[in-house]
Amino acid sequence: MKLSIITSQVCNLCRETGKFIHDEIYKLSKENIERKDKNNFVTYVDKESEMRLVEKLHKIIPTSGFIVEENTIKQKNEEYMWIIDPLDGTTNYIHHIPIYSISVALMFKNEIILGVVFEINSQECFYAWKGSPAYLNGKTIHTSKTKNLEEAFLSTGFPYSDFDRLDNYISFLRESMQITRGIRRLGSAAIDLAYIACGRFDIFFEYGLNPWDVAAGSFIVQQAGGRSTDFSNGDNYIFGKEIVSTNNLIHETFIKLINKYFA
Repeated sequence: MKLSIITSQVCNLCRETGKFIHDEIYKLSKENIERKDKNNFVTYVDKESEMRLVEKLHKIIPTSGFIVEENTIKQKNEEYMWIIDPLDGTTNYIHHIPIYSISVALMFKNEIILGVVFEINSQECFYAWKGSPAYLNGKTIHTSKTKNLEEAFLSTGFPYSDFDRLDNYISFLRESMQITRGIRRLGSAAIDLAYIACGRFDIFFEYGLNPWDVAAGSFIVQQAGGRSTDFSNGDNYIFGKEIVSTNNLIHETFIKLINKYFA
């Protein structure tokens, strides 16, 4: 199996699906928006995009299974599993905030071996496969060289349903704001991770995430020289609902800081 060829096919599929998503934004109305739970929305665009991705990814690897956000196909465990977010940043999308993306990862026997994140508005495609560097539109990318928190530029996502640790989170933000260069919240975890991979951000952290939010982006970070862990500095960041992703140079320092509040 030639992963470079499969990655190219996935990139093309994301661009094709991204055009559909972009073209539908002005057709969207309040009647098309469903609430899955508190502050968690879905539209026909999410569902249709997922169905298109599933159909064509299944043709690339006919024996593959799927882990998907919108449940358009029943999960069936196979050696090869696609992990898909058809529209990461739906809330941005329905409010016409131009940061939303498609995230596709391929997992083989519980190891991510391919990742693609496509930011639809900027037409930026971030991707990597096992053994490759990380790329942005054909050019090699690498994480930043920042070595201390004072110069670090952070990104995060605000809790939207799991508020059990909100007080800890706010306290952590308060200290982080005072000792770093700044914090941003983009609204698409896949893009946050892609921006770590290309050096725009130095650190990304969030809790309450799902596998389709982080699988592709965290793999691209890894291939770009960065590092991803859970808050305890362990490996359970894809399915464990919390992630710290950095340029690696600053990782241990940041883990010590976050564990003051999330031990």
